Amino acid sequence: MAFFRSVSALSRLRSRVGQQPSLANSVRWLQIQTSTATDLCSELKELIPEYQERVKKLRKEHANVELGKITVDMVLGGMRGMTALVWLGSAVDPDEGIRFRGMTIPDCQKKLPGAFPGGEPLPEGILWLLLTGKIPNKEQVDSLSQELRSRAKIPDYAFKAIDALPVSAHPMTQFTTGVMALQVESEFQKAYEGGIPKARYWEPTYEDTLNLIARLPGIAAYIYRRKYKDGKIIPLDDSLDYGANYAHMLGFDNPEMLEFMRLYISIHSDHEGGNVSSHTAHLVASPLSDPYLAFAAALNGLAGPLHGLANQEVLRWIRSIVAEFGTPNISTEQLSEYIHKTLNNGQVIPGYGHGVLRKTDPRYTCQREFALKHLPNDPYFQLVSKIKEVVPPILTKLGKVKNPWPNVDAHSGVLLNYYGLTEENYYTVLFGVSRAVGVGPQLIWDRALGMPLERPKSVTLEKLEQLCAK
Repeated sequence: MAFFRSVSALSRLRSRVGQQPSLANSVRWLQIQTSTATDLCSELKELIPEYQERVKKLRKEHANVELGKITVDMVLGGMRGMTALVWLGSAVDPDEGIRFRGMTIPDCQKKLPGAFPGGEPLPEGILWLLLTGKIPNKEQVDSLSQELRSRAKIPDYAFKAIDALPVSAHPMTQFTTGVMALQVESEFQKAYEGGIPKARYWEPTYEDTLNLIARLPGIAAYIYRRKYKDGKIIPLDDSLDYGANYAHMLGFDNPEMLEFMRLYISIHSDHEGGNVSSHTAHLVASPLSDPYLAFAAALNGLAGPLHGLANQEVLRWIRSIVAEFGTPNISTEQLSEYIHKTLNNGQVIPGYGHGVLRKTDPRYTCQREFALKHLPNDPYFQLVSKIKEVVPPILTKLGKVKNPWPNVDAHSGVLLNYYGLTEENYYTVLFGVSRAVGVGPQLIWDRALGMPLERPKSVTLEKLEQLCAK
């Protein structure tokens, strides 16, 4: 029998939803085809045929166009600089930094709706922009915010899966476990097993993605409360937006903290497709693993010290400076001495350098502007400012790095610390919640555009030597 292809079958199934609540989410994606509302899904549905035609044309007319040469240095150097995949949401220019669908961070701050006039962009607006390439209005963002709240209920077994781990487990271990537990309700898995046509893969992927994004703050907040507080769950507030609700569920209601969380999630959402977490999600999803499986894998990549874990290392290093001198109010000479000490011990300066950028990360810059506005006299912020003055000249003189400038991680910890979120081991979880807003839209587009299984060619070391000998 065809998989829910008739209207009557759909009607019968909907009639059962009222009697069996567990079916409500499992058929939500089927309702897309009858929706006439001007919501995010409707907007996306209108765009897909156009994008499909663009991809079809590229494959038909330009399949053999060369995008560059592959060198030994690329093969042995982490594939840096190798153009190898399509990523719709954002692009990183070495000198300019991130652009979200062509918009810089200042553009987003000016044009995307905030919680109030002149406020930081709401993550819901970033999600809409990344998925559609269009700037949403406040009404559309508020509607999406409400939709995410309606999807945010977390099944008890997800909490139980986390509780099976010792409280001492790293927050990222607990976070990945929670995401994997949510996979039980994957719409894509159910639809695939039911024989859904390939052309409609994007529909249950959309449902999984929005459900996942909606539930991540609740899972993440539960882990924070379990590990660092009294374990009491703070319920979602139906009057708050996505970023503010996350801060609220963590236990923070300072309006400035709510505003910073909106900014934090927005600027950490996406950073083109080649970084470890984004590429991992794309790779794992390419054999048609559902968004939960793909994002859980992405989180495991994000947890690495050279990727998302770097943000906790920054605050630890700053605290070590304060511990060394007994105060954050130190001289430039003292700071220079400590930086050289760190480097001489074979360590890197956390928060400095980037695989693509060759100038100060604009994500650092917008956080600095936020600090100048809200906490200009904070001693730790002043120390971060002094570090930015001292570190780049030292690294440049050593000549060991292509980019001696601060990246996004160099600033976020000090802001979080100021507002009371002092547990740096948790910081990567914040990054993970944010990254779903960027990774999720691409997973939907991968299915809509029929992106294939990713399978690059590898070579042995001997073969590489032979090629070089020729």
